[in-house]
Amino acid sequence: MIAAEALAIGLDTPTLRELAGLPRNADTRDIRDAFEQALFEAGLELPDPGLARRHALRRLAARVVHGEITPAYLATDDWWETEVETVAERSFVSLIPDCAYCIEYTLGLDQQTWAAELRIAALALTSSPPIGPGC
Repeated sequence: MIAAEALAIGLDTPTLRELAGLPRNADTRDIRDAFEQALFEAGLELPDPGLARRHALRRLAARVVHGEITPAYLATDDWWETEVETVAERSFVSLIPDCAYCIEYTLGLDQQTWAAELRIAALALTSSPPIGPGC
C-alpha cells in the first residue's frame, strides 16, 4: 500500500511500480529488497528503524480511526513494545496489550471501554503534529 500511495503522489521508479504490484502475502525478504531498491532509485535513504516504526504506528492509528482494522488486531503484533517519544504516541501504545486475551487483566478495562479509549487515543495520535517527512 505504501508503494501504491507513493506512486499516487508522483514518486515513480521501476522498482516502486514492481513493489506496488506485489501481493500482501509476498515473501518479506522480496518486499524488503524491493523497498530498499526503490528508495535508492528515488534518491532516498532507508529510514532509521525506530523512526520507521513510529511512522508505522501513526498509520496504524489512522487505520483504527477509519475502521479498517479492529482494535483487537493491534494485539497480533508487538506494537506495545514500540519506543515512543510523544505524549500522543505514549497514550496510544499504552492501550495496546501484548495479547488479545489479556485486555481486562493487563489494562483493567472491559472490551467496549478499551475499544473506545483506543479509538480516542488513535484519533489524538493522527491529529498530532507529524514526527517528520512521511507521516
